[in-house]
Order: sequence, then C-alpha cells, then structure tokens
Amino acid sequence: MFTLINKIQPNAKNDILSGMTVALALVPEAVAFAFVAGVEPMVGLHAAFMMGILAAIFGGRPGMISGSTGAMAVVVVALVAQHGVDYLFAAVLLAGLLQILAGVFKLGKFIRLVPYPVMIGFVNGLAIVIFLAQLGQFQYRDAAGAMSWMSGQSLYLMLGLVAITMLVIQFLPKLTTAVPASLVAIVGVTLAVQGLDLESRTVIDFVRDMLPEAQRATASLAGELPSFAIPMVPFTLETLKIILPFSVILCLVGLIESLLTMSLIDDVTNTRGKGNRECVGQGIGNTVNGLFGGMGGCAMIGQSMININSGGRGRLSGITAALVLLGCILFFASYIEMIPLAALVGVMFMVVLGTFEWASFKIFRGMNSSDAFVMVLVSAVTVMADLAVAVIVGVLVSALVFAWKHAKQVSVKTHVDDEGWKVYDLDGPIFFGSITSFKDLFDPENDPEDVVIDFKDSRVWDSSGVDALDNLTTKYEKAGKKLHLRHLSPECWQLLKNGMRYVEVNINEDPRYRIATDELG
Repeated sequence: MFTLINKIQPNAKNDILSGMTVALALVPEAVAFAFVAGVEPMVGLHAAFMMGILAAIFGGRPGMISGSTGAMAVVVVALVAQHGVDYLFAAVLLAGLLQILAGVFKLGKFIRLVPYPVMIGFVNGLAIVIFLAQLGQFQYRDAAGAMSWMSGQSLYLMLGLVAITMLVIQFLPKLTTAVPASLVAIVGVTLAVQGLDLESRTVIDFVRDMLPEAQRATASLAGELPSFAIPMVPFTLETLKIILPFSVILCLVGLIESLLTMSLIDDVTNTRGKGNRECVGQGIGNTVNGLFGGMGGCAMIGQSMININSGGRGRLSGITAALVLLGCILFFASYIEMIPLAALVGVMFMVVLGTFEWASFKIFRGMNSSDAFVMVLVSAVTVMADLAVAVIVGVLVSALVFAWKHAKQVSVKTHVDDEGWKVYDLDGPIFFGSITSFKDLFDPENDPEDVVIDFKDSRVWDSSGVDALDNLTTKYEKAGKKLHLRHLSPECWQLLKNGMRYVEVNINEDPRYRIATDELG
C-alpha cells in the first residue's frame, strides 16, 4: 500500500539529498529531547551533530542516522535535576567508554540472538511511540500559559498541510526519483505557507512554547560550534558512584536501540551491518559528546527510516545530515525556524506507516501462542515504558519460553527417500547449548553413500552451531559419503568452511535468519 522503501544502491547524489532531508527533521526532535533532559536546546543540537557525524564515520551500519534521542534523555532527567549538566557530560563520557569496550569485547553480535517476535514487537511499538509523539504538535500555548489542543481553522490548516505532505511523499516517487520526496514535500509546504502567509505553527513556535515566557521573544536556533571542555566535576570515587548507574543505563539503552535499529535496516535493505563496529562508533560519539558539551544519543529509527526511504544508503548520508544540521545552526537558523511543523509531522506519519509491520496481523494468525504473546508484550511495554526495558522483557520471556519448549534441545527423524538417500529431518535449534546432542544424532560410518540433512525445522543460531556443522561435514567426508545440506540460511552456509560445498541452495525455500558471530560483525 505504501511505497516507502526503495531498493537502491548507495550513490553520492542520493546520500547528499537524503541527508539534507534528515537534517530538517532532526532539528525539532533534538530541541524537544533537550527539554526532556532539562538542558539548553543547543546542548541537544550539538549532540545531534556530534553523534550523527561520528557514528556515520566510525559506526558499523551505513545509512543509519544517530543523534540525541528521547530514550537517552529520559535516563538523565534525574541526574541533571540533582547535580547539574556537568555531571550529565561526565556520565555521557563514561557511557561512551563503556560502549567502546562492548565493541572491543565483541558483544554486539548478541543482538542477532534477539528473537523475531521481539523484533516485530519492538518495531510496532516504536512506530506507535513515534505516532503518539507527533500528536503533541497539535498543541499550542494559550494566553494563560497552558498547552491547549488546536481547534477550528488552525486545526483544519494543520491537518490539510499534513495531508499534502503525505500525498507528495506517497505519489511523487511514481513520477520521479531524482530528488527525495520528503525533501520536496518539506520545501514545497514551507514555500506555500510563507508565500500565502498562512498562520501555521513553525519550528520556532515549537521552541518558544517550551521556553519560559521571559525567553520566548529572543528565542533562536542560531548557535556556535561545540567547544572542548572537560566536565567540571570532582574526579573522586563519590562522583563515580553518582554517575556510574546512569552511565551503565545510558550504555545499555543506547546500544540496544542502536543495534535493533541496525537489524531493522539490515532486513529492509537486505544487507548486514557490523554490530561490534557499531558499538565502537556509538561509543566514540558519546565520548566526544561528553567532552564537547553534548547530551549524548544513539541511533534514531525514525530519521534512519526517512534516510532509507529517501535513498540514503552510504555513510555520506549520515555525514551530510550532521553537516547540514551544523550549517543550519551556524548560518541558516532563520530559514529552519520558518519550516511548518505540519510538514515535519507529515514526514513522520509516513515513517510510522512504513515502519509498522502491517504484515504482523497476518503473521499473528500463523504464530504459536507464545510468540504472539511476546510480540504483543514487547509492543505494549515499548509504548508504556521504555524501548530498552521492552527488549529486555521480551528477550527474558522468550528465553523462558525457549528453555521450556526446547528442554530436549534438538532431535531428528530419519527416512529413506525415493532415490535411496538417507534423510535426517532436524528439529530444534543448533547453538552452543545443543551441539553435544547434535553430534550424537548422526552415524557417518554406517550411513549409506548419500545422506541429506534437512534444516527446514531447525535453525543454526551462532558460531558454535556453524563449527559443529563444519565438523560433521568433515566426518562424512572422511567416511567417503556424499552429504547434502538443505534449507540453510544464506548467512549460515556463507560461514561454513569445509561444509559450504555440500550446501544445496534453494532461493525460494531457504529461510533467512541472522547468526550471532564475530566474523560477520
């Protein structure tokens, strides 16, 4: 229904134009998250720039956009309120160092073990969160200083501009893909509002609504380059006790959200990012944030999907987004301030439509009850609590279900096919905990000349499973038998060393799943 994802290869033109589009959408979110954290708007904008450019350069997922995020902002509210912004910068710095260590010790691979129902629940829950966040743009500060919902002409104008933006994004790609539809929509709606002198809320109106009354008249997005400054906190054990809990949570929240976003983009683009490198890239970004007065951040799924939808695939898209954002702060703040909020809301609504896994309603009917429960649970917790909490809850529940269902770990049924070949029909996961049982299921010495191992009802989850399969193929080779491996994921057979020659590839029937391994990142 919604043609939002373009299967295209990276090129400089697409990356630059999509990066410009993303930059326009970054501004209000960076400002909003700064207010959530209780810091100045410029702290959020500087964070978005530094996270964006450093994660794009050093991260493991080209095309993914990083910046200041709500998930990270919520974590530090109490720290800023109790101890001030310098403690925030110190906590972000320490969180960045912890993320670098996570990458060095190759912990990023474990994101591949997140179950599919958890991923679907995360994506759907996040789409709902993005949608609900946009509803706040339909409010304004009234004469009494309270936030009120739009009504009458102002509401109709807002809805009309949102609808126009969405229509342009939906139908322009059918006419031309020379420029990103989102960029055309934003620029077009802005020119229309300014040219027709329409009373539509703009980015600067949003900023003014969030400031104290005394500061509204002079509010501006114009700023300077971030400057180096070591956080002004005592370098004592007491300081460490204060910031360490916040740093650990920032580290985990940032990595979980970034790596899950990476996995989502992997599936959308049919490519594979490098999880361990992404941990290092996020860590470098947050470390620099702590040293240059930024509030920290992580990958942003909404902006990442805008980038992918607009044609951005390479690192240049993230670098462009960050540089354009900085240019807006330094030179073009007045132009950014006049962008109608309706245009940005329309872009984000299209992101919601493209991000939500609509097929999950069909999948839901085919799922077993435990997987369906996990998917709904993760979606609900994402909306009501926090993304990281939702993922952790989902993984824990899935692990319990997994342990219950696979107490016997792995089993096999054998039969002889019409050609006289012995067929092993595997059932259950092949991973570090089941490889001993896996090895005992086969009899290379006494098996016939041709042997088939069918993985249709099985999955190889990690490098231990791949190694066990490789060793098994070696045993059959030494026994002089012909081995046929069927229904393996492309990632699995690509990782095989000795066993790759025995794989029978069936593009239509072979499953597609990721494997937790350091070799692929």
